[in-house]
Amino acid sequence: EQLVESGGGSVQTGGSLNVSCSASGFFSDRVCMAWFRQTPGKEREGVASITHDDSAIVADSVKGRFTISKDSAKNTVYLQMYNLKTEDTAMYYCAAHYLYCTVLSAAIFPYWGQGTQVTVSS
Repeated sequence: EQLVESGGGSVQTGGSLNVSCSASGFFSDRVCMAWFRQTPGKEREGVASITHDDSAIVADSVKGRFTISKDSAKNTVYLQMYNLKTEDTAMYYCAAHYLYCTVLSAAIFPYWGQGTQVTVSS
């Protein structure tokens, strides 16, 4: 099982960015895929998750600004980020597990991508 993130980059406050996560090697499409983010010295924070039936969970900290979606045909999950704030600056990681998405907890996700940096400057 492999997850590869792409996208990210630098933007000013109020701007938008998209990140993508391409999944391969999973033996089932019934997986929960999620986005987490982490800054130095802090724990990894759950941002959003989506299950095979399009059921999504979005963290309160980004609700109304971030949208998670997927293209099952491409085995790709997207995170669209709008009205970005400096506090959104972090390394963004894609994660997956074979259960239904119920909680955004890094501890239950065994599969991780390498991360992609998002930097928001004022």
